[in-house]
Amino acid sequence: MNRISRSVVSTVIAGGLALGLGACSGVADEATKQVDKAVNEEYEVTYEVDGKGIDSIEFNAGGGDATNPKLESVQNPALPWKKTVKLRGIEAPLVMPVAVDVNGSEVSCKITHKGKVLDEKSGKGVAAAAGCNALSPMAG
Repeated sequence: MNRISRSVVSTVIAGGLALGLGACSGVADEATKQVDKAVNEEYEVTYEVDGKGIDSIEFNAGGGDATNPKLESVQNPALPWKKTVKLRGIEAPLVMPVAVDVNGSEVSCKITHKGKVLDEKSGKGVAAAAGCNALSPMAG
């Protein structure tokens, strides 16, 4: 009788493990789908730059990837400067205004996504830079 009870218990445990692992597989499949969606989904961010004496603005224009973003540059921009770009997946938004003026310069930048400020910075001085960069909203 004791031997039969152990056999039944072992069968129930094995069955439970099989069902549990099957459930884990479903969770893993869903997690994979969510990662694929986050990697491929496009999103828009808006870069804003303002200040005095800004010589150039470098920004992630989209079209690259998380480890090799496609950067574009604008020389002697009209201020205030604003640009909306489409990025993909975990590609990070980045904008960096640079100013050099012996009389002093001021720079500020901001990155927004759906009205929410992702990052905002400013700087002053003879040589000023204010790099704004943020995590992709798809990464969170």
